[in-house]
Amino acid sequence: MISKFLFPSKFKTPGLILLISGLVLGIPNVFFGFEPSFLDISTFCLYGGNGFLSGSNVFCSFIETNVYNEIISVAIIVGGLLYGCSKEKEEDEFISKLRLDSLLIATYMNYGLLILTIIFIYGMPFFTVIVFNMFTLLFFFTIRFKYVLHQHQKTAEWAID
Repeated sequence: MISKFLFPSKFKTPGLILLISGLVLGIPNVFFGFEPSFLDISTFCLYGGNGFLSGSNVFCSFIETNVYNEIISVAIIVGGLLYGCSKEKEEDEFISKLRLDSLLIATYMNYGLLILTIIFIYGMPFFTVIVFNMFTLLFFFTIRFKYVLHQHQKTAEWAID
């Protein structure tokens, strides 16, 4: 059973470029709080404010904000999806099974990490880990899938020689 929902294999390269760009641009933001001032813009906000129950929340209005975090996050998510969910050059049922197994293991790892975070991390560090948790499913899936696929291809090449 070949999935109809995978991107064409030609999307792998742009996905990898977006993913790496997002990660590289995100490092100065995470470690140094870097946000370029030219990205301070007025943007539409569906819902925002200081907290879910605070009185200073806004609904459906324009706000002044720096969109650097949003650009980085979208680049990482879109790049990760394009790279991880693009067809291989020769897509078959074995690769589909590897993909499904990798997704299941990545889901277990992602929620295991989330449970450990809930139990052992509190305050703002908890929020920071939760933000990073948005990306871990994609990372775990892609790393596991590519590793297992590489191991299989290496074994297949060895058997041919």
